[in-house]
Amino acid sequence: MSSINLDEIKFDERGLVPAIVQHAKTREVLTLAYMNEESLARTIETNETWFWSRSRNELWHKGETSGNTQHVVSLALDCDRDAIVVLVEPAGPACHTGAASCFDIQSDQNGSLLARLYELIQTRERERPSGSYTTYLFEEGIDKILKKLGEESAETIIAAKNDDRGRLISEVSDLVYHLLVLLVARGVSLEEIANELEERRRG
Repeated sequence: MSSINLDEIKFDERGLVPAIVQHAKTREVLTLAYMNEESLARTIETNETWFWSRSRNELWHKGETSGNTQHVVSLALDCDRDAIVVLVEPAGPACHTGAASCFDIQSDQNGSLLARLYELIQTRERERPSGSYTTYLFEEGIDKILKKLGEESAETIIAAKNDDRGRLISEVSDLVYHLLVLLVARGVSLEEIANELEERRRG
């Protein structure tokens, strides 16, 4: 788990800092809570979220009674050092109402489109439903997948060269789909790609 320097945090006059909890995979915002120095230290120590309840005036461990714990993947401070983003892998709903998120976000409740498409392709690989093009690719094997990826790459280049916006959108969509099929076939997750890109961004 990537961590942060406690000495850098600007706690408010009550000794608290807001913590924005996001799903590590989909980046969906799950909840907004508050941490003090002790709850943050316990979060870092246990790799599970601990918060400070302003209403009960006490520490609380997310999931202690419900079992809906949150495994912490990383912590990050904002530029002003007065807010924390906590990326987690939730073991259940984040909200006490039983909802996945405390926020009523209608646009994409199930996570990012790429993540959902990746999961669908994984399902196709496992179940191999008849009549599915994705099933066909997996049954033909890695050489077929690579061949299609090469073809879609070339068609994307041609569409971009010809300055055909509609065709470019279509070809890029095909390219991304076949790239996801390749990742699933080789067991490479979107998280691994995201981590690599994040390392390059920092470099």
